Amino acid sequence: MTDHDIEEVEIRLFVEAMALRHGYDFRHYAKASIKRRVKALARAMGCENVGRLIPMLLREDGFLSQALSHLSVPVTEMFRDPQVFLALRREVLPLLDSYPRINIWQAGCASGEEAVSLAILLKEEGLLHKTQIYATDINDAALAKAEEGIYPAGVVATGERNYRKAGGTGSFVDYFHTAYEFSRVAPEIRERIVFAHHNLVGDGVFCEVNMVLCRNVLIYFDRSLQGKVLSLFNESLARGGFLCLGTQESLQFTTVASQFTPVNAESRIFKKTGARP
Repeated sequence: MTDHDIEEVEIRLFVEAMALRHGYDFRHYAKASIKRRVKALARAMGCENVGRLIPMLLREDGFLSQALSHLSVPVTEMFRDPQVFLALRREVLPLLDSYPRINIWQAGCASGEEAVSLAILLKEEGLLHKTQIYATDINDAALAKAEEGIYPAGVVATGERNYRKAGGTGSFVDYFHTAYEFSRVAPEIRERIVFAHHNLVGDGVFCEVNMVLCRNVLIYFDRSLQGKVLSLFNESLARGGFLCLGTQESLQFTTVASQFTPVNAESRIFKKTGARP
């Protein structure tokens, strides 16, 4: 076998060990993505090859959290893809306004920037007081950062530019308390968000909700896992609820496609028209 062939075996064994030893199943993640991340983990741990990671994964306490931090790399920012938040502001939130209570599930929340952005949007549209946002992720280190609600001031500066493009009507900095080059999310925004651990691969329905946001997560899954996760979202959504995906993701050719109709095709926002299974 060539070195390349051996490396492929090592990566497959590592992924199997993650599933069998710890219950985190990455076997249906996109192969190129998981390969890149496992190799990056090996480099970060000072291992000369991926095979060296396997005993650590099996035997060393504390290594799992390091592995998950590398395998689920959070890539996000405040009001990322502002045109999507503008579409939510104009086309979705007015429809949710008729509900006495609104539950939203933001899956794959990473370090919380998108959940915070959504809460700000709801605040400006007069809906935050009756909304509960459940923000979940597999990465406990990212969740801890999200729970803390403290970001470098530069994150807020970038967010303000996106906020304006998303139709922001107030002063973005008013939603944060800034000191010593760090900004803390204001309590009125933070208190409407519950951060929790949830594994889209292995866990079930998180709760019944009126909207699910899961943006730029499905692109890392293979087709079968995408179908499984979309079915999970379909089960979680009440009839008439909304699903918002990443701008490179789609319901086309999936088993749940017939359950939804586009609200804004460009922003990948859909409305559930079918009954819950």
